[in-house]
Amino acid sequence: MQGILYDDFSVWIFVLVTLIMGGAAGFSTGRAIAQTWRPGWHLVVSALALGVAVRFIHFALFDASFLTFQYYFIDTLLVLLASFVGFRLTRVKQMTGRYRWLYEATSIFTWKSIHPRTDGARLS
Repeated sequence: MQGILYDDFSVWIFVLVTLIMGGAAGFSTGRAIAQTWRPGWHLVVSALALGVAVRFIHFALFDASFLTFQYYFIDTLLVLLASFVGFRLTRVKQMTGRYRWLYEATSIFTWKSIHPRTDGARLS
């Protein structure tokens, strides 16, 4: 898999830097974006910046390439996935905790309305 997902000498460097460190940073970023009630598209902007940071750690500490598009894309995609998980877990907790009379959790990533309107009337 070396050459496809990572360009380091060992898979353990990829696991440590990209999955553990980058994933933890992405997860924390997703939680912070959700806790401040910012929209979900902020995840993409943050993940792009975190992808550069992860690539820089690979470059500075392990003599890997810095901004090769393939490795930057993989690192950014994994960071974005971790940030999405942190965002959704926090948002579900917010919606079902603060508005418990309106919403209930349906899974760890989703919620639904407790009292759905069935008559087709709009709320004004």
